[in-house]
Amino acid sequence: MASRYDDELWELVPEGRAAPPELAAFVAGLDPARSALDLGAGDGAVSATIRAELLTLADVSATALERARARLPGAAVVELEQDAPLPFADGQFDLVVCTETLEHVRDVQLLLSEARRVLEPGGRLAITTPSQGPLMFPPDPLTPHLRFFTKRSLRLLLDAMGFDVRALSRRGGGLFALAVRY
Repeated sequence: MASRYDDELWELVPEGRAAPPELAAFVAGLDPARSALDLGAGDGAVSATIRAELLTLADVSATALERARARLPGAAVVELEQDAPLPFADGQFDLVVCTETLEHVRDVQLLLSEARRVLEPGGRLAITTPSQGPLMFPPDPLTPHLRFFTKRSLRLLLDAMGFDVRALSRRGGGLFALAVRY
């Protein structure tokens, strides 16, 4: 079932927009995958930079997925139910990409445990999320972000969820992490 809230947000985003350059560069720099899942793919702008033989785009917004389907007609497109297990087999992917999504998720533990489940052993998880600096300022009350991460909190979260963090950096206003399922 589509998320009306997320659909309404996506209706505000201009169609045909380009991926933010820093996100596109991060994702394009990942080693190629046999089977990749873009978890929180949105309109597919960043998904277009994933190098994979088989690409699956997944999101809770039907509006965003319509745009993603048009942008990447060769990709499989799956509408997700919020706060529910992912509709994929255990170990189905060797790469899960999750850009600018984690901060919007109510149940981060469920999302990351499901990402780990659908990754094969040794599979890679690539995450980007806005960076919250060490001085915490009150967030904008209208932001759609539910969570705020620092480098330390993201590393602790990934470690706790069964991932070996291989790289974690802060660039500009974002955190860029690459972790491996063990």
